[in-house]
Amino acid sequence: QVLLVESGGGSVQAGGSLRLSCAASGYAGYTYARYCMGWFRQAPGKEREGVAFIDRSQSTSYAESVKGRFTISKDNAKNTLYLQMNSLKPEDTAMYHCAAVGLCNKAPVVATGYNRWGQGTQVTVSS
Repeated sequence: QVLLVESGGGSVQAGGSLRLSCAASGYAGYTYARYCMGWFRQAPGKEREGVAFIDRSQSTSYAESVKGRFTISKDNAKNTLYLQMNSLKPEDTAMYHCAAVGLCNKAPVVATGYNRWGQGTQVTVSS
């Protein structure tokens, strides 16, 4: 059973930084490397939004709203996905979820492209 568990959320002031982690279990080591993964966020009353994505070749892509501030990375040896968030803004406040899909070449940028989800970690940025 594949399980994704996020951590690292919290409350920070605008301009601060946080590093989110998403630990995966239930994968064989070599198969985790083949998965595409993404970070999504959802604020109250808003739709889920794709934030950052990484595919099996470690190619990355980002939403325009976070380019230059967020960095996604994937450590296949540790079965862990990361999201480094710098220069945080109040509009970054949301529940952040990691997502995964197997046997993937290019990471989907929409939520429907993923079939494994974590429960989320809350990020709150105050002005």
